[in-house]
Amino acid sequence: MSLRPLIESRRVILCVGCGGVGKTTTTAALGLAAAAAGKRALCLTIDPARRLAESLGLSEMMTEAQRVDPARLAHAGVAARGSLTVMMLDTKSTFDDLVARHASSPEARDRILQNKLYRHVSTSLAGTQEYMAMEKLHALKQDDRWDLIVVDTPPTSNALDFLDAPDRMIDALDSAVLRWLTAAFQKSGKLSFRLLARGASAALRGMARVTGQGFLEALAEFIVLINEMFGGFRARADEVRKALRGDEVAYVLVTSPDPLSIREILYFGDRLREQQMPRDAVVVNRVRPDRRGRPSPNEVRDELDRHKVVLGAGAEERILRAFEDEARLGHLDRANMKTLAALDDGGNHPLWVEVPAFAGDVHDLRTLAQVAAILVDSPT
Repeated sequence: MSLRPLIESRRVILCVGCGGVGKTTTTAALGLAAAAAGKRALCLTIDPARRLAESLGLSEMMTEAQRVDPARLAHAGVAARGSLTVMMLDTKSTFDDLVARHASSPEARDRILQNKLYRHVSTSLAGTQEYMAMEKLHALKQDDRWDLIVVDTPPTSNALDFLDAPDRMIDALDSAVLRWLTAAFQKSGKLSFRLLARGASAALRGMARVTGQGFLEALAEFIVLINEMFGGFRARADEVRKALRGDEVAYVLVTSPDPLSIREILYFGDRLREQQMPRDAVVVNRVRPDRRGRPSPNEVRDELDRHKVVLGAGAEERILRAFEDEARLGHLDRANMKTLAALDDGGNHPLWVEVPAFAGDVHDLRTLAQVAAILVDSPT
């Protein structure tokens, strides 16, 4: 099977999976395959993945769009009819853009952006990075400079947190404590607990003893400033939520034959099903060959002679033992992969591609092009 149908029909491809399964490589390879197919492709990484930059021949990832030099692609044997661009998420600048879009005036925008607490909240509030990733993706999706956007999600067990990120951030900004602070500050411009119900007043006084009155006043001022944009934030979060479930978005589950990685991807698949999102494709990286038949010592010796390889005494037996070890590992990979059949249920038949294990890491464009060819022209 091949992932070419996704490249040809979708606007966004989200690669999800745990760390260490080749997800970043898959993201870059899909972008490269799209560029070769004539698409203007953008690879967006949420984490500053150095491996993605290295595999594309870049010194580092930047928060500004970087186009991979067509001459570099040609040198690697990639005849790209389109283009390949890469970008790293900048959480704070994305939040800044969101504030600028929804602030009631330039003065209100500047007060928020210069607020000390905002500088912390814009990077550290629970769910901020995940939400801003989806906000950035939503903005890029509306940018006609690119035909396809491929996203490398964070390599953690919470890599699907972006599914809940819009709701989580809105809930954080709309919590009871923040509403109390707004009510206590809004009328007089100073923090006054007398305006609150007894329970809320007692709770905030307790917080003040821990954090200090000055901190609560600064927090309340910040909440009042940002409160005027809350409706805009909620509407935008709804747009992002709908976009994640749209027909233009594809989800590619990336794993390896390792049992723990397979367990993680099955969990991701369940999460997508719960969220009514499709499981469009499965990519299994680093699959060892399913070797059949054991060569004889004479056949091994003939091959060594044919390639003019001179080894020490007993080389034939050592090679045969290595062959048997590799064959056992290949059989084990296929036994482990049988559990992935759970992703193919309810009439859902995801595309399936197996990428064989390479002799070394995928760290350059030429090897990445080999992976791209397997993803879009897989004979399996």
